[in-house]
Amino acid sequence: MKKIYLSEPLLNGNEKKYVDDCIKTTWLAGGKYVKQFEEGFAKFCEVPYAITTNNGTTALDTAILALEIGPGDEVIVPDLTYVSTANSVVHAGATPIFVDVDEDTWTINPEKIEQKITKNTKAILVVHLYGHPCDMNAINKIAKKYKLSVIEDACQAHGTLYKGKRTGSLGTISCFSFSGAKVITTGEGGMVLSKNKKLIDKAYEIKTNYTSNKHKFYHTQVGHNFRFTNLQAAVGVAQLERIDHLIDIKIKNANTYTSSLKTLEKYIQLPTQKPWAINTYWLYSIVIKHPNLRDKLMKHLETKGIETRPFFAPLHALPMFKSTENFPVTTYLSENGVCLPSGVTLNKKDITYIATQIKKFFANYA
Repeated sequence: MKKIYLSEPLLNGNEKKYVDDCIKTTWLAGGKYVKQFEEGFAKFCEVPYAITTNNGTTALDTAILALEIGPGDEVIVPDLTYVSTANSVVHAGATPIFVDVDEDTWTINPEKIEQKITKNTKAILVVHLYGHPCDMNAINKIAKKYKLSVIEDACQAHGTLYKGKRTGSLGTISCFSFSGAKVITTGEGGMVLSKNKKLIDKAYEIKTNYTSNKHKFYHTQVGHNFRFTNLQAAVGVAQLERIDHLIDIKIKNANTYTSSLKTLEKYIQLPTQKPWAINTYWLYSIVIKHPNLRDKLMKHLETKGIETRPFFAPLHALPMFKSTENFPVTTYLSENGVCLPSGVTLNKKDITYIATQIKKFFANYA
């Protein structure tokens, strides 16, 4: 039986050629590909400045520190996201303040933000979850009113559009991840982008142990080593050459899923695409409308060789963030959401097979 994985990368471009070049020239750490990747991805996101980091979490760490957020400060964070979003706030010594998400887009609900803002709030950290953008105009309007920074966690949203503009270009500073399952990958890796050169200069200092330009080994503050290797960047440059093609595959596969599963809307909520958005469907995800069936569906698909995963756990329910506050939408989505195989190596036959197995499962509940 063929195994269909959640997300596999496609490495059939110039990846090997560029990595071989790194090895041949012995430029494994710093080198030309790092700068090429930074400049190329910044151009793709329509942002002038970018620096690489060694993963998406450290990109968030760097962005938050560059904004001089620290002890005593608060950062608004969606309750439904990967844990790194909140962890990076805590790494800086600040406090994440959770906000429930929208039931359609699964991203932070702008209508819930203002009630969580206090005199200690310094930023709103938004997450373009699973490839759909947040309602950035509404969020930026709130940020402007309260003089807050907006941090985009776009780790899951390479190429996503909000009103014709790329994610990563919509806030004060933004972060991306290039881990193995992302739209483009470098194995591990991250990027920090901004239109503000001073912020990127600050971010560069942070990720290089605050190395002074006066002396290679003179450091002005306690910083971090979040540097990215030339080997990783070589893979990134090759991936970036085909990013539009890879995004097209994602969208095409999502459309195949939707057309195959739309007859099951009595049982499942399909992912949305708002009129102002282009969803890149990092992970094509569905929500099971009938309680207690999500895990049973996942087990059924597992027996058929289909890998899936549940939605993220609510941050407010994790031991280190434990709260008795009610986040009904996040809780519902987390308990009933499932991510389906979404890699760019999938073909129509694979998706048809997956959809058929989902239909067979729900046939027992008709």
